[in-house]
Amino acid sequence: MKVIVIPVTPFEQNCSILICEQSKRAAVVDPGGDVERILAAADEAEVAVEKILLTHGHIDHAGGVAELAGRLNIPVEGPHPGDRFWIEQLPEQASQFGFGKADVFEPDRWLQDGDTVEFGEHELQVIHAPGHTPGHVVFYAADAGLAVVGDVLFKGSIGRTDFPGGNHQQLLDSIRGKLFPLGDDIGFVPGHGPASTFGDERRHNPFVGDAVQAE
Repeated sequence: MKVIVIPVTPFEQNCSILICEQSKRAAVVDPGGDVERILAAADEAEVAVEKILLTHGHIDHAGGVAELAGRLNIPVEGPHPGDRFWIEQLPEQASQFGFGKADVFEPDRWLQDGDTVEFGEHELQVIHAPGHTPGHVVFYAADAGLAVVGDVLFKGSIGRTDFPGGNHQQLLDSIRGKLFPLGDDIGFVPGHGPASTFGDERRHNPFVGDAVQAE
């Protein structure tokens, strides 16, 4: 699996194009905006985008979903239904944060913990990881040793929990109980900033690392 990361929106959100190199099929994760740039990157990679995957409903992750899905006539999978209220408020979020037009949409498939999603010849495990938002999900590709974690975990930090529906303890439980057990060698693409591995964060993250847990 190949991954192209495209920072989009004024929030520099990491939109990811996941590419099956065997079939040249792809999935776009979290197209928050700048749809033309996403389409250009897919064209340059010479891949056919077959679906959109969504980790959660915040504007910088979901603001471009309706436009991209409509232009390519492709389905949207995710997030968990706990984020329905965020998706229903996309126009208000866009106005509040100075984004362009963002339309409400209904995912073709809401996701639950333990579901799988497919594109090309790859299968991704769906992990419900609430805390940043109630319906946040993570996409884990075991065959590639890679997770796309949205705003749950960052290199050296963790997601905010001060938005409506956020819960700090839930977030810590999601990271320690669901992500770190996947293995130290698993790399992850966060919603913002550089990539890392679960092992590096377990060893060094000042918010959720082993040293913090031992205190």
